Amino acid sequence: MNDNSANTPLQAYRALRTAGELRADPAQELAAEKLQTLHRRLERYDPTRGPGWQELLRLRRREPPPEGLYIYGDVGRGKSMLMDLFFATAPVTRKRRAHFHAFMAEVHERLNRFRHTAEAERQGNDPIPAVARELAETAWLLFFDEFEVRDIADAMLVGRLFEQLFQLGVVVVATSNRAPDQLYEGGLNRQLFLPFIQQLKQQLDVLHLDGQLDHRMLLFRTLPVYHVPADEAAETALRRTFRGLTDRERGEPAELTVKGRILRVPEAAAGVARFGFAELCEQPLGALDYLALAQAFHTLIVSGIPVLGPESRNAARRLVLLIDVLYDHRLRFICSAAAPPAALYAQGEGAFEFQRTASRLTEMQTSDYLETCRARAAQLGRESRRA
Repeated sequence: MNDNSANTPLQAYRALRTAGELRADPAQELAAEKLQTLHRRLERYDPTRGPGWQELLRLRRREPPPEGLYIYGDVGRGKSMLMDLFFATAPVTRKRRAHFHAFMAEVHERLNRFRHTAEAERQGNDPIPAVARELAETAWLLFFDEFEVRDIADAMLVGRLFEQLFQLGVVVVATSNRAPDQLYEGGLNRQLFLPFIQQLKQQLDVLHLDGQLDHRMLLFRTLPVYHVPADEAAETALRRTFRGLTDRERGEPAELTVKGRILRVPEAAAGVARFGFAELCEQPLGALDYLALAQAFHTLIVSGIPVLGPESRNAARRLVLLIDVLYDHRLRFICSAAAPPAALYAQGEGAFEFQRTASRLTEMQTSDYLETCRARAAQLGRESRRA
């Protein structure tokens, strides 16, 4: 954010607009205004204030907390950006932001720890109220990225857990690619999950961020796609780019079938795949594997391309094949590397031929090349949303 003095989400959002980092988007403006309203209400609300905080944690809240917010919409509409602004400016000390799957994994761990605690050392035999109290004591403003319920164990738990959290005055803000009524769609025993959906819609204001702009396009016009050197700063930049393109902190493992073999993708989401260099170019992969990637994704992010020498001729050859396939299929290629393209493989068998690869790597950073990738990215994005 350019304007560090902005102390409300709407001020921060408009500062980005003024700086030219965001385009005009009525849907985003509406979301920012709703977040602004919640921000103001939070200034006057604190369930820890006054006597008996520990006691209040054990009783039903007398003062209703502010209504939370559930923002859903397609990838690239700015949900994570808006969450960033709200979290940074929220006038709350006890706040926490988490990927929803990571949060639920922690909940299961806490439940298991409770069950293995001696009865004399715990309060009652029901672990859910106890875990809810622990969570509320840590943070009473919870932010969830990628609110999504897929696991039956989570589906059977969230209703009771969130009922307790809401009673304790916890305020929830969440982003998701799915509307509440689509959560756990097609899941086993989904009828048992439906009361939680109603509870969620009662406690949170539901907003469909249905802007027509895909702000990932602006991201590609403003952010570098080739990061030198391949250090921690470059890794942070790649993570930020992955999140900007997918609305996710991390992707999920995926598998592609290539001539009866399995090609494993370490991280994938919304048409974006992420690899380390060794996983792509130091393994026995070939043109068919890279073609499968090009057909399945519109963007490939690769970290840690080293300077290659004569002893790395096989890895260099695979890098040549990879770039040729990505270039021919107009994929976006985002990477971190130890050196500029021309210096990646200056000596060794095939080094002269590598000059063409270096030229292509340079061209793939240009706005003209990235513009030619837009149609393919849009097509795969639509397919990803239907899936």
